[in-house]
Amino acid sequence: MDTCKIPVRSLVEYAYRSGDIDSRFRTAGSLTEGTKAHQKIQEQYGEQDRKEVYLSAEIPYGEHLLFVIDGRCDGLLIEGDRIVVDEIKSTSSDIRSIKEDSYPVHWAQANCYAYMYAKEHRAVRMTVQLTYVHIATEETVRYSREAEFAELERFVSGLVARYAPYAEMMQRHERAKIASIAELAFPFESYRKGQRKLAGAVYTAVERGCQLFAKAPTGIGKTISTLFPAVKAIGNGLLNRLFYLTAKTMTRTAAEEAFSLMQTQGLHMHVVTITAKEKICFQEEIRCTKEDCEYADGYYDRINGALLDLLAQETSIGRETIERYARKHRVCPFEFSLDAAYASDAVICDYNYIFDPRVSLKRLFAEQKKQTLLLIDEAHNLVDRARDMFSAHLDKSAFLSIQREFQTDKTPLYYAAKAVNDHFILLRKQSGGAFQTAKEAPSELLALLENFAVAAEGVLMSASAPPNRQLLDLYFAAQDFIRIGKLYEQYKEHYITWLSCTRSEVSLRMYCLNPALLLRQTAKKYRSGVYFSATLAPLSYYMDILGAAPDDYSISVPTPFSQEQLDVRIMPLSTRYRDRGRSIGPLVRLLQDLTSRRPGNYLAFFPSYAYMNEVYEAFAAQGSEGSGVRTLLQQDKMGEEERERYLFSFNAENEDTLIGFAVMGGIFAEGVDLAGDRLNGVVVVGVGLPQIGPERDIVMEYNNETGRNGYDYAYVYPGMNKVLQAGGRLIRSERDRGLLVLVDDRYLQPRYQRLLPEEWRHYRMIGGNA
Repeated sequence: MDTCKIPVRSLVEYAYRSGDIDSRFRTAGSLTEGTKAHQKIQEQYGEQDRKEVYLSAEIPYGEHLLFVIDGRCDGLLIEGDRIVVDEIKSTSSDIRSIKEDSYPVHWAQANCYAYMYAKEHRAVRMTVQLTYVHIATEETVRYSREAEFAELERFVSGLVARYAPYAEMMQRHERAKIASIAELAFPFESYRKGQRKLAGAVYTAVERGCQLFAKAPTGIGKTISTLFPAVKAIGNGLLNRLFYLTAKTMTRTAAEEAFSLMQTQGLHMHVVTITAKEKICFQEEIRCTKEDCEYADGYYDRINGALLDLLAQETSIGRETIERYARKHRVCPFEFSLDAAYASDAVICDYNYIFDPRVSLKRLFAEQKKQTLLLIDEAHNLVDRARDMFSAHLDKSAFLSIQREFQTDKTPLYYAAKAVNDHFILLRKQSGGAFQTAKEAPSELLALLENFAVAAEGVLMSASAPPNRQLLDLYFAAQDFIRIGKLYEQYKEHYITWLSCTRSEVSLRMYCLNPALLLRQTAKKYRSGVYFSATLAPLSYYMDILGAAPDDYSISVPTPFSQEQLDVRIMPLSTRYRDRGRSIGPLVRLLQDLTSRRPGNYLAFFPSYAYMNEVYEAFAAQGSEGSGVRTLLQQDKMGEEERERYLFSFNAENEDTLIGFAVMGGIFAEGVDLAGDRLNGVVVVGVGLPQIGPERDIVMEYNNETGRNGYDYAYVYPGMNKVLQAGGRLIRSERDRGLLVLVDDRYLQPRYQRLLPEEWRHYRMIGGNA
């Protein structure tokens, strides 16, 4: 008999699909299980009462299926001969508007807990109670019902019967998946040098349940070397699911192609790619209300059928597949992809779906996470992304706008917004308009924001019309601030608060200086995590900043390519900001010399758009366009079609020489695979240092104070990572040959020399101005 284990919340959500347990089309604050509100109610329980009680039950279905449902009920109350199951829900809307039958889904959840208790203890009768509590006033409303065991049993059996077709389909899929993984061989004739070492390390990390930090060179085949052992671990029962996390669309494509390759070899797994809402939305303007979007209206009425159809027919579920089925079943494609992701074996998505507390996949239960592997591709990108995810920003003008909008009626929201706006005015007066930093949390502002959030949620919840978009955005921004404020006492050594004033605007930011602890707190909830990149150097820096624990480990895979494949030159020309005007002429002559002596396809990377444009204009003014040399120029905010045209121009059959001007750290500097004669040479101008500014200087000062080398952590390491990524575009296979030119006199300094890969250190000098 096949066993289907399912949490009560998942069973009820599937059966009801009303959105009240996990609301996504509602506005800001559907009824939620607020921890503080729960605790305040539970503190009122008697000595014999119990809280957070784990319950489970086995329910046979048909001849071949056994359901195991489980969960934790908020309270079991002993009232004489009565046993009361108490289910607590918290809200910030008008609690008096909640009637006994307002939310059938809450009764369903409580009935399941009552059934499980009654079955285990052979109780013939139970009392089921719903307790609603207002998060601000602590006002409560309670409703209770008596239920015979037979009635509860019929109710739960009905839920199971509704879920059974989906469970049976997933059981068939599970058998096919395990059988296909057992037969799956490595999808190439042989391993490249270093691939087996990386694959073995990934599998070992899963076995040990620890984190792996892997520096593996470009071109080794990192994607398949991490995915193949992960799939095998699923087949061997070590994992149930994996997430392949990326920062950019181009690296996401590599993961999709690797899964597609394994699927052609017989792999049977549900693989879902999550595409950003703004890219996949069918509407011209994203407005997720039933009044504005036919795909949102009635979503929960149609989603079960859509999922059954999709998962029964498809295994490779990328953007096009999601869109096709979403149109067929008339469901929101973005929400559809999230629901499909929860049901899948592998998910390809952006970092934020795991690490960003604002948008993470919150319906992954703790037990599921413990059977899940995180594969973090191009992990060097996670450092700055994590700082942003764990930081929060507020502007005075946003609160002034809400204050003016609600001024007429003088509602609580008006006074709450006004109080925050007045506080910003006070901060500006106290600072004298100067930039200021503080190591303490803005406690007075946080208290005002708590009041604002409650008032805003009340308005958003009670509105009959579509939500006020500006208010909704500000509500979430305020919640970000509140969330970080609650962490502040525990993590205050990793944050700084800064205030900036520009004319009438006042901005306040709670900035995460070191994301290591928060990343580690998130990652340890999962079975294992593999952080890998060609440029995870120095490893000690990345293990420190990405939150490695003492029992985590690292590997460094040597390049599989020969020294003869790469011709490295250093031109000791100063590209410091003060010298850039003088450097343009020598750079133009360098590019002219390269294209005349060694025709082919080149990429020239620069530290900024401004510098790149100056060199490009000077190069074009020399008449190079008429000498058989074509040029391409990266533009800021290029669309997908523009990017594809840019890369498509790098053709091995080009008769003319081509130079693509691009920016370090940009869309063409990583995740781009131009194998063979599609790319013959790369020129990297500068050492990639981030622009000097208060944000980087604060990071530098913080690291100096904590015993690290602040300049290296804030500037050198992030800068050289861009250099390594740009140079890594050149050699992608055993057959590739190419020229790499590093332009800057700092490459001759020990600080930068030691950060160059071993294969780059066999360089020759070419002319320049020191």
